[in-house]
Amino acid sequence: MSLLDRIKYDATNNSEIVWKYPSDEIRLGSQLIVNQSQDAVFVLHGKAYDLFGPGTHTLTTANIPLLNHIVNIPFGKKTPFSAEVWYINKTVKRDLKWGTVSPIPLIDNKFNYPISVRAFGQWGYRISESRSFIEQIVGTLKHIDSDTIHKFFIGKILQTFSHNLSLILKKGNISIFDIFNQISELSDLICQDVKSELSLFGVDVVNIDIVSINIPDDEKKAIQEVMAKKMEIDQISTSKIGSAYTTMRSFDVIEKAAQTEGGGVGQMLGAGLGVGVGLGAGVPLGQQVSNNFNLGDESSPDSSDHEKTIVSKLKTLKNLYDDGLITEEDFTSRKNKLLENL
Repeated sequence: MSLLDRIKYDATNNSEIVWKYPSDEIRLGSQLIVNQSQDAVFVLHGKAYDLFGPGTHTLTTANIPLLNHIVNIPFGKKTPFSAEVWYINKTVKRDLKWGTVSPIPLIDNKFNYPISVRAFGQWGYRISESRSFIEQIVGTLKHIDSDTIHKFFIGKILQTFSHNLSLILKKGNISIFDIFNQISELSDLICQDVKSELSLFGVDVVNIDIVSINIPDDEKKAIQEVMAKKMEIDQISTSKIGSAYTTMRSFDVIEKAAQTEGGGVGQMLGAGLGVGVGLGAGVPLGQQVSNNFNLGDESSPDSSDHEKTIVSKLKTLKNLYDDGLITEEDFTSRKNKLLENL
């Protein structure tokens, strides 16, 4: 192979990342030309030695000391020696696309429902340590482009995305539908983790951005149905609270009527209608009244009837508590009031 006096690489496109000079017979005194945003690395047996940055360099034993130490290059202006010259493109690449190959299975924290998450975005990088990159990534390849780099590291990006997505959902106890408010934070976490990992290979991560996060339409529809049912349950719960309040107010009316001296059915009805409270849906008014008062006598009940009324009220109060319609505090307070009237 002919000896060369001028070593240079002009990239045909910016996607080329690593390029090996075609000859490995180098002559002392040759001109090594390194363009802007390039590094030139001398490699022997797969190990990177001397590195040159942008500029024009005349090769001498003085400016390739590491290589000279290994091969003991004879001193002489035209003395040839064997070594590979690799050019590294260090420009920033920002437009690489990433996306989930298959959906990521998760359990939605808010609805406790299984979902499949897909995500898409962009990422960018630059070669920061040419020696480390040559030794760990390049190997025996003659050239490497952006697609090759992407294939090397896309798995790490997807793994980090999946981990941090689960972490944010669990930490904030939020639904996947709320993750859009956390996309900036999620992107930063992914970028930090991937940046730390790829730095070991001489690669600096410039950006990792999330463009979209979505779930399949059928799963979205299923979750919407779950949300509708939850709203229905919440409404029912609210209705129960309202029912409990109505029952308690009715109970107050009956209790006050029983405690009023000479309080009869007419007075009780007046009190009940005055506050606009019914005495129980589906039960005849007369039956409800007869359960609490002696209809045959509007005068004060005798001791035995009074005790029965108190016992009846205590049972009613206990049923309300057992059904969860009143709190323990209300139950205890009203029970004590009734017991005081025995």
